[in-house]
Amino acid sequence: MKIGFIGLGNMATAMIGGVLGKGLYTKEDIIGSDKLQATADCAKEKFGIVTYVDNKDVVKNSDIIVFAVKPIFLPEVIAEIKDEMTMDKLVISIVAGKSIAWIEEGFAKQIRLVRCMPNTPAFVGEGCTAICLNCSATKDDEKLALDIMNSFGKASVVSEHLMDAVVGVSGSSPAYVFMFIEAMADAAVLAGMPRAQAYEFAAQSVLGSAKMVLETGKHPADLKDMVCSPGGTTIEAVKVLEEKGFRAAVMDAIGACVEKSKNL
Repeated sequence: MKIGFIGLGNMATAMIGGVLGKGLYTKEDIIGSDKLQATADCAKEKFGIVTYVDNKDVVKNSDIIVFAVKPIFLPEVIAEIKDEMTMDKLVISIVAGKSIAWIEEGFAKQIRLVRCMPNTPAFVGEGCTAICLNCSATKDDEKLALDIMNSFGKASVVSEHLMDAVVGVSGSSPAYVFMFIEAMADAAVLAGMPRAQAYEFAAQSVLGSAKMVLETGKHPADLKDMVCSPGGTTIEAVKVLEEKGFRAAVMDAIGACVEKSKNL
């Protein structure tokens, strides 16, 4: 079974690295295309895969076609390849803001379609991906999509109406976390710590804290309380965060992100 990528940018290459690393596919099973010859050549050199500039070549020679282009380019891609698309091929879209109905309307015929929303930690094998399927996709298609997305992190099936919430809480959230890490490191530098060491301490603390949430199954509030000794340093810091509206700011930011996603 061959998998073809239309678009060979950062997210596509993260996915290719994941499926190769987990042994789901060999380099002979993967092909790709990109409108920029240099980008196609880079993927070819990095992974040893066959690449094209013409998207129709990918569709003709693939069983699974992954849309990994920017939203602005998707109408052009669909118009180019729709005559080549048949029901024996599965479409997986990771294009932000383009719904199942929107993609189906573009093809103007029945297709098997899985819509996915991964995030950038996929680059280091720690992505978080939501998937949803159209009415023509099968349980086998669901399993196949989950296997692919789990190769570079964790994946879950959601109802499509939750995809905008997914954008807010995972798709865009690495940016919020990077800002938090930067702010913590800046504070450590202000307290005298060398910057490189400050980034390491801050990032490792975020990594470890996230792992505790995932592996212990405890409520984040319980884990917070474990750190907050009576009259101690941590509860003093938590008090300041509460005074500054930390939680409300995060909720408002994600809410704004969700609304923007709805209007793409």
